[in-house]
Amino acid sequence: MTTSWETRSEAETVSIGIEFAKNLLPGSVVALFGELGTGKTRLVKGICIGLGVKENVLSPTFTIVNEYEGEKAKIYHFDFYRLARREELREIGFDEYLGGEGICLIEWADRVREYLPAGRYEAYLELGSEENIRQISIEEIVEASA
Repeated sequence: MTTSWETRSEAETVSIGIEFAKNLLPGSVVALFGELGTGKTRLVKGICIGLGVKENVLSPTFTIVNEYEGEKAKIYHFDFYRLARREELREIGFDEYLGGEGICLIEWADRVREYLPAGRYEAYLELGSEENIRQISIEEIVEASA
């Protein structure tokens, strides 16, 4: 099932993230797709607020991952925009994050699509017809049973 929104401000994008966070449990993975400036970090900020993070949420562009304490679980915020080598995933223990009890939020997920778990949420963000408008859709990808 896919849910879609149109936002007209950064605050509206954050609000969608806050509301969407209610769906997340320990072990959840949210893969975010969209070009620069589409609001991925704003959506992540809202999700983190919704999960009880008290710290300021910033994109981990140069560090690849930021960790936050949420009320339900740890939140791992990945940004793979500057991912240079696939080996970096092994170096940071990406598989362990995905298999753990934290909640993983992954910006630029298109760069690591083949490593994503079968069960996840996919969030697509696009620029709208006007400067501040964003189109956001989130789909739950259900893990196929064996």
